[in-house]
Amino acid sequence: EQHREEIRQIAARYPQKRSALLPALHLVQSVDGRVSPKGLEMCAEELDVTPADVNGVATFYTMYKRKPTGKHHVGVCVTALCGIMGGDHIFEALSDHLGIGNDETAEDGSVTLERVECNAACDYAPVVMVNWEFFDYMTPDKAIKLVDDLAAGNPVQSTRGAQITSWREAERVLAGFDDGRTDEGPSAGPASLLGLNIAKENDWHAPDPANLPA
Repeated sequence: EQHREEIRQIAARYPQKRSALLPALHLVQSVDGRVSPKGLEMCAEELDVTPADVNGVATFYTMYKRKPTGKHHVGVCVTALCGIMGGDHIFEALSDHLGIGNDETAEDGSVTLERVECNAACDYAPVVMVNWEFFDYMTPDKAIKLVDDLAAGNPVQSTRGAQITSWREAERVLAGFDDGRTDEGPSAGPASLLGLNIAKENDWHAPDPANLPA
């Protein structure tokens, strides 16, 4: 009943209940570690949609998992720039080190490893994400140390974000329940701000829309 009430709280933020489906599915994952059949049915009941609708969304987006996820989700970006800069090598190193393949979980349950598409952090390539927090300029050795620290329960701090808690706790935040860590760490770094700083140094400004040709 507690989780039903939380889904209702999420739904109250939207003009239509069905619009709350994405965060509601994150809430389900924060509780069950995946989109469970029971969680799927609860979302359908509380948001006035069919189970087929919920299932369609849960199977379309790769961020929703249909099998149990480890304590931490480690996503290695292998798209374009990250791939060129070593993302594939990082994934292979982690796969060999953990003895698991794509979308599989280590025997001790500490890590689920996944190849992921662009994380919109090309200026820090290659990038690895842990529970959706950034780890920039990664190498195979740094990535192996990262997963070893996670497995050992050592404190791990994101390059540009909060201290790592767990995937389930991160999923609860994505459902819309603040954990008080929103402002931990910088949201942008020097590489992201380089263009802005060059513009400031040269006193460059965006054109005034009023002066643009019709």
